[in-house]
Amino acid sequence: MEIVSPLPGTEPPHDCPRCPRLVALRAACRAEHPGWWNAPVPAFGDPAAWLAIVGLAPGKQGANRTGRPFTGDYAGDLLFATLAAFGLSQGRYDSRIDDGLTLDGAIICNSVKCLPPQNKPIPAEIAACRPFLERQLAALSEVRVMIALGRIAHDAAVRSFGGRLADYRFAHGAVHALPDGRHLVDSYHCSRYNTNTGRLTPAMFADVFRTALVLTDQTSGPNSSTSPR
Repeated sequence: MEIVSPLPGTEPPHDCPRCPRLVALRAACRAEHPGWWNAPVPAFGDPAAWLAIVGLAPGKQGANRTGRPFTGDYAGDLLFATLAAFGLSQGRYDSRIDDGLTLDGAIICNSVKCLPPQNKPIPAEIAACRPFLERQLAALSEVRVMIALGRIAHDAAVRSFGGRLADYRFAHGAVHALPDGRHLVDSYHCSRYNTNTGRLTPAMFADVFRTALVLTDQTSGPNSSTSPR
């Protein structure tokens, strides 16, 4: 299935050569699962979004398989359910790229576009991929608020805007005013591990989105609701 990015011109090439470890893993996945996507995963969502969700990297059974961020793994179940609850999606999420789901007012951009070993990119890989995130965030002229899913996403977002990490400490629920006037809201990643251990609950995750809605009310005029719809 052809996958079209909502942000054309900002994505890495299908066979991006920047990170040797990720290239090697991509080749291994293509040999093992030739029917999977097995390539850099493009952004997904509304190019006119007010909210950008900055994720970590594709999961092997999720986005690396399907080609759409958070699609096909447990993290996507919670993320897309929360987006639906806040009126930020249309259609039904069914863990498939052809399920017809669209986002309305939100877009997802990962810090690292390719599957990393053990789901853990190394600093050099995060840095090598940052130009793509920077291009995407720069192209999203209507975005006023970002939600960072985890510390790596937080750091990548801060660095994309020229901020010093020492001035922006990651903490779940923390709100940061970035140098260009946008706001960054931190959340623990919606991974199976974090939810199974209780580090992140659905209620905690929903509170992060409520905070984002309040912030966009303050920066972009009235919004119809600050609670799930």
